[in-house]
Amino acid sequence: MQTSSDRHEYPAHWEADVVLRDGGTARIRPITVDDADRLVSFYEQVSDESKYYRFFAPYPRLSAKDVHRFTHHDFVDRVGLAATVGGEFIATVRYDRIGSDGMPASAPADEAEVAFLVQDAHQGRGVASALLEHIAAVARERGIRRFAAEVLPANTKMIKVFTDAGYTQKRSFEDGVVRLEFDLEPTDRSLAVQYAREQRAEARSVQRLLAPGSVAVVGTGRAPGGVGRSVLDNLRDAGFTGRLYAVNRAFPGDLKELDGVPAHRSVRDIDGPVDLAVVAVPAEHVPQVVTECGEHGVQGLVVVSAGYAESGPEGRERQRALVRHARAYGMRIIGPNAFGIINTSPRVRLNASLAPQLPRPGRIGLFAQSGAIGIALLSRLHRRGGGVTGVTGVSTFVSSGNRADVSGNDLLQYWHEDPDTDVVLMYLESIGNPRKFTRLARRTAAAKPLVVVQGARHGAAPQGHAVRATRLPHATVSALLRQAGVIRVDTITELVDAGLLLARQPLPDGPRVAILGNSESLGLLTYDACLAEGLRPHRPLDLTTAATPADFHAALSRALADDTCDAAVVTAIPAVGEGTTAGDAALAEALRSAAAAVPAKPVLVVHVELGGLAEALSAAASTAPQAVVAPPDHPFRPGERMPTAVRPPDGTHPIPAYPAAERAVRALAQAVSYAQWRREAADPGRVPEYEDIDEKGAAGLIGRLLSRGQGLTLSTEATCDLLGTYGIDVHRALPAPTPDAAAEAARTLGYPVALKATAPHLRHRADLGGVRLDLADEDQLRRAYTELTGLFGKPEELRPVVQRMAPRGVDTVVRAVIDPAAGAVLSFGLAGAASQLLGDMAHRLIPVTDREAASLIRSIRTAPLLFGWRGSAPVDTPALEELLLRVSRLVDDHPEVVAVTLEPVVVAPRGLSVLGASVRLAPPPARDDLGPRTLPAY
Repeated sequence: MQTSSDRHEYPAHWEADVVLRDGGTARIRPITVDDADRLVSFYEQVSDESKYYRFFAPYPRLSAKDVHRFTHHDFVDRVGLAATVGGEFIATVRYDRIGSDGMPASAPADEAEVAFLVQDAHQGRGVASALLEHIAAVARERGIRRFAAEVLPANTKMIKVFTDAGYTQKRSFEDGVVRLEFDLEPTDRSLAVQYAREQRAEARSVQRLLAPGSVAVVGTGRAPGGVGRSVLDNLRDAGFTGRLYAVNRAFPGDLKELDGVPAHRSVRDIDGPVDLAVVAVPAEHVPQVVTECGEHGVQGLVVVSAGYAESGPEGRERQRALVRHARAYGMRIIGPNAFGIINTSPRVRLNASLAPQLPRPGRIGLFAQSGAIGIALLSRLHRRGGGVTGVTGVSTFVSSGNRADVSGNDLLQYWHEDPDTDVVLMYLESIGNPRKFTRLARRTAAAKPLVVVQGARHGAAPQGHAVRATRLPHATVSALLRQAGVIRVDTITELVDAGLLLARQPLPDGPRVAILGNSESLGLLTYDACLAEGLRPHRPLDLTTAATPADFHAALSRALADDTCDAAVVTAIPAVGEGTTAGDAALAEALRSAAAAVPAKPVLVVHVELGGLAEALSAAASTAPQAVVAPPDHPFRPGERMPTAVRPPDGTHPIPAYPAAERAVRALAQAVSYAQWRREAADPGRVPEYEDIDEKGAAGLIGRLLSRGQGLTLSTEATCDLLGTYGIDVHRALPAPTPDAAAEAARTLGYPVALKATAPHLRHRADLGGVRLDLADEDQLRRAYTELTGLFGKPEELRPVVQRMAPRGVDTVVRAVIDPAAGAVLSFGLAGAASQLLGDMAHRLIPVTDREAASLIRSIRTAPLLFGWRGSAPVDTPALEELLLRVSRLVDDHPEVVAVTLEPVVVAPRGLSVLGASVRLAPPPARDDLGPRTLPAY
């Protein structure tokens, strides 16, 4: 809450760019005294009907008093926000704090009246809904908990804005006016409404870029070559179905066409709408182009020009100015320094990129932040999609360059509901908003596979990318992505391998794999690869090198019919002799026909330099006019022309082939893991309630502790008190600065006890001898004290403590931390070398459900030690799961708790003991996922 001395300061942090329902953008900002002329101009463009709905009476114009009232705010009790496009108002909203009598008031009054006015030309774009989210966030910040609004019954659009927002509300009708009152605390429904609106708006903004009705290439040269001319030629050669324009201010005035494309000196000169502009001019000329495009009503920009953030601080500021400039006109940007965008749909046929050829149409959506990697991915998909593994291509492709505006998150919003995309492949060098990315990835992965390779894993993000810092190591981020259903791979080769399998084959029901082929050695390599990837392979079936296509058909049919088989890998080596090409085609058709009989199980082929088989497998799923005559020993009738010239019947899938066993098996293992995640995601579990949790007591304690400072690590006593409010009992550890103090502490706690050194260099290092256990009496305790001080130094250096012995068990560690980028993360592992030296920790995003807590425990490599490894007694994992859930609840309920460490947590066959704990508090970090919808700030 601002004080009286600063309550008139301009709140710049309320400024935000938002995506509207139709995909355009608007800027939301506070209204100030400098906006008088804009307000008057805005009001003059509002219809008489809308004015009547706002003021409940004819109100043709604003008086000077009105203008003063609506532009002078204290930003505490009276606040006004405006939505602007091109610097002009398109909508306004304001609140006035009121008391219980309905009259103007100040804090602690927590209710305010709210009212909207939207220009008629912009009604239906979702402007009022976006303004409501932002004014509600402002009101909460200023201590207002409830809005009231009076609306005429005929103003159904505004009533719908309030009722659809998802807040808890009540409605009354009096004196011909509908009065709505609603709490501003976000609810599950209001967040769901907000996320749904966000998805529709951002998906629509991408759709406007990928399916334009008209494209202008700005910076097209007259002579062949150059970036602009190359993009124009690629658009034309791809057969773009819309209108195409060439733009260059250096064109002679009498030039009307360029290779059949209408030519203009400026976008302003184009007679008709332009949906998309590809900007290929030097960076210093881009601002003028943006202005011309904005004034002409262009909807989006692809900026291939370089010279921005990738070039240093000056370029970074130029990039910020570019984004602000474009958003002021409601335009979104791909780039700058972008490779371009592609849409292979026959309805569009858009190749607004530097790729010289439109990729083969298919069902894969492809996103790459790097132009070079984008080229490599397109090349590999083109080469393998038509040659090695059957016809598979790209639905849409975006290479975002510096991704100053449109990012991978926007593409996930689009691909989530895109009917032309079945699989999403992404190359990411940075993740600007990991919290949002994991949320969108989880939702997308529940419907279609999402495969991601991360570049710059062990260093800083590329210079052109503006990303928030994260303290989490790459392994932790990868684990969180996997938790969200992301199939994370390490190389672009694996990205293509996994993508082609997922685009072509059904998901396996389990890890059981049948292996068959005509090479015993290749079969054994495949078997070993399966074991290495955690699959459960059957013993390979060797058909010998004399195997015919009929033998392969019969063996594959038997394997797929086996209920103990979830997938099949076919290995093949070259046939030798005449008629090899026909034999390859026959083998391909034999495999395809056998797989078609059991379409619910995936089939992969491992081949060794078999160009003929690769081409045949491609032909088996191709529309190319080919036909092969079956040999006499094939299961088809001798001489029958096999149906390789047509697409497989519905329900069948082209079979992917791989040049190495480990590549095929790795792709299959990724599909198995993803299928398991899909099954588990259908029932994610629940966050349990515990009756003994004192949430209010914890909040009060946290408030009192934070009043002492901005951030602090709690004392042992305060830590125990706070954890105790959530039912987490920490064994008391009493200081023992002298042998007599140690003996007194032991008498207080009761024997047997443990004596531990808590100095930083000895803490949690039992292997160094800084811990003495099972001390049964005072003599043993004093002897241990003498040994400890003799080995490691004076008591003031060791900081010894005495603690009551806990039941024997497995030592574990539980941590929770709030990362500025990823959010709240819960981690678990075994204490000591397993976690510290080997990094064997598992991670989940908070809040954790009961199913996620169970899987967290089982995710570490050393988990068998908890479940009776080599005859040891299994420990109480249900108690451990409950502890994880209580820590998750504590951090989720109280964002001021920024770090929790419980170490060691000794898990016994019955129960557990928390022997050490630390908690750090700080003012809660901003939660951009819970606030109103905004685009990244520039």
